[in-house]
Amino acid sequence: MANEEIDYKLAAEQLRTGKPLFGKDGALAPMLERILNAALEGEMDAHLSGESRESGNRRNGKMSKTVQTQYGEVTVETPRDRDGSFDPQTVRKRETILAEGMADQIIGMY
Repeated sequence: MANEEIDYKLAAEQLRTGKPLFGKDGALAPMLERILNAALEGEMDAHLSGESRESGNRRNGKMSKTVQTQYGEVTVETPRDRDGSFDPQTVRKRETILAEGMADQIIGMY
């Protein structure tokens, strides 16, 4: 789902047909997943400033993990860097349950 636009039409259709807003197949889970992945990419971009790139540090793939939220399970892809100095703040390392308030804040900001 990374690098895709949020499908508002699909979400609206799900709501019209009576599918749940929350849960694994809910309309909010895919939107939250895309927002979290975009936030993690933004954090990596900020982390890899000009200085760190000059010293040889650069992107080194991604690690996928499933995170529990109050809106359902989402799969996030945390970017990695060569020297392992990237410490994401949106979804921290070894975090598998997103704090209740964090998901609400992200949806509220969107």
